[in-house]
Formats: sequence, C-alpha cells, structure tokens
Amino acid sequence: MKTRLFVSEALINGTVVVVEGDRARYLGRVLRLRTGDPITVFDGTGPEWPATIENMTKSTVTLQVGDSREAGTESPLKIHLVQGVSRGERMDFVVQKATELGVKRITPVLTEYGVVKLDGDRAAKRREHWAGVAVSACEQSGRTRPPLIDAPISLKQWFGAKPAGADVDLILRPGAGTPLAGATAPATKACILVGPEGGFSDTEYEDAEVAGFDAVSLGPRILRTETAAAAALAIMQSVWGDLRK
Repeated sequence: MKTRLFVSEALINGTVVVVEGDRARYLGRVLRLRTGDPITVFDGTGPEWPATIENMTKSTVTLQVGDSREAGTESPLKIHLVQGVSRGERMDFVVQKATELGVKRITPVLTEYGVVKLDGDRAAKRREHWAGVAVSACEQSGRTRPPLIDAPISLKQWFGAKPAGADVDLILRPGAGTPLAGATAPATKACILVGPEGGFSDTEYEDAEVAGFDAVSLGPRILRTETAAAAALAIMQSVWGDLRK
C-alpha cells in the first residue's frame, strides 16, 4: 500500500514541497522511505497528488509533486455526527472510525451524564488532538477531506444553535421502536446524536424531540458509546450512502 501524507500547505501541480519535523522523521525513521520512493500527498481540499521523494535529511523530506487526481473516496451522504464526549481513547476511537466511515462533520457535546469536563484551554487542546486523529485516519483510509471537528459545546447550547439543513435528525435511544435502518431516508444530509458512556438524560431526550429528532435503536443490545457510533455510521452508509454500492 502506497504511503499517503497530509500536508498543511496548499498543493499545486508540479511544485516542490518540503516536509519538516516529526512528519519528516516519521517518513524516514518509521516508514524507512528513501530517495526515489513514491508517495501520495493531499491537503484537505479534495484532490490528491502523486509525489516522489527527491531528497532526505534527518529532519526534512523534499517532495516533487505531480498532477492532481480525484480520489473518489468521499461519500455523497453528508453525515453530521453529534457525539457525547467520552473518556480518552473511547473518543479517539469514535473520531477515527467516523473519519474512516466518511463523516463530514463531528460536534463533540458535553452532556448531563458525561464524565468528561472541559474548560476553554483543555477543550481547545482536545479539539486539536482529535483533528490530528482524523488526519491520520484520512491517511490510512484514502480520504482526502478530513471532517470538520467543532469545538466542544454543551448539548443544550448546541440545540439552541443547531445548524439547519439536515434532511433527517436522529438520536440513538435504547428501546426505541424504530430501527435505525428503518428511519426515513435522507436525500443527501443526515444528523445523528450519540450519547456518552452514561447515555442521555430524560431531559436531553425531551429536548431532542422538541428539536425535531427522531429516536432510533440499534437492536436489542446496549452498545458501548464507541461501538454505537461506529455501528450507526456503518448502517447509515450501508443503507443510504456509498457502502450500498
């Protein structure tokens, strides 16, 4: 499998790009790439570019970039995942798998039963960390557009500022009468709310109903938050998105 690398600068056909620091050391010391090896680069705007390593030092890698090409890995179904923030690796897992499964936007929300509390500085650092997780998942999965990751916000605040435009708004609720696969099919956009470790409170379910969310279930078993998110996204892509092809 050819190495793929995200670069933060805008890419142009035929240009030379110098990768520095940890990213360069990763290519040389971890992947053990050498001068002349091929690599694929992308900048998050949509296309990807074939490139060749022209020169390597201990801390820099120089790439000769070719002509852009479309990767065809972005789903036509635009999913907005609103995820109750969970602890450490669980939230990382959700961001990683959501990226692999083609989610367009992730909004981390702080809920009544959530165990994670984030102040301004810590919230900014977690957002930056999750963005890095998403970029790594894009490199692995072949995606060329990392999902937009919003700053963490309380669920109540998010309901008050909820963006319009989704064709269907869904919330996972154990015991709901409608299975996720049986929900109304979106035309192109869907929003889904997934709770943290402790789930949502009755008040939060009521607020979601007022906001127009339909409750759906993932079957008879209670899934962990990270499992529920991955399972829900896989179902949505299988029924309405690019996994049904």
